[in-house]
Amino acid sequence: MRNNPQEIIKKLDSALGSGDGFVFNADHDKNDSLRFSFRKRVLYPHQILHRNRISVNGRILGTDTENDTDVEVSFTQHFLITFNIFIFLGLGLFALILGIGGNSSALILGGISIAVGIVFWIAANNKFEKDLQKYKTLIAEILEF
Repeated sequence: MRNNPQEIIKKLDSALGSGDGFVFNADHDKNDSLRFSFRKRVLYPHQILHRNRISVNGRILGTDTENDTDVEVSFTQHFLITFNIFIFLGLGLFALILGIGGNSSALILGGISIAVGIVFWIAANNKFEKDLQKYKTLIAEILEF
């Protein structure tokens, strides 16, 4: 980018800090770089399924040349989504292990739980890919790439 790091943080903060339901944080790093993160704010518990899928983490590094800045951005799926998927898969595996001893209802429950976990995993990954493109477009518009 052709801006200094402070101007980039100001652009991100003004665009994401107060509006559109985003939570924006910025702080200095040990290596004299700026770190930022943002995600959609969740106001009600049912919104975790629709809004808070991606957490964006970034680092702004100044380079040797004047007014030249490197911006590194990474995207991660929210912890609760991943945690819920592993809960379904783990409970299903546990029920299947219990069902090996001859308990057919545990086998059925385990199979259903694993199937729900796999469906939820596929749906979460598809939603992640869609939201990832939206966030990339949003960051590109804010920083004017």
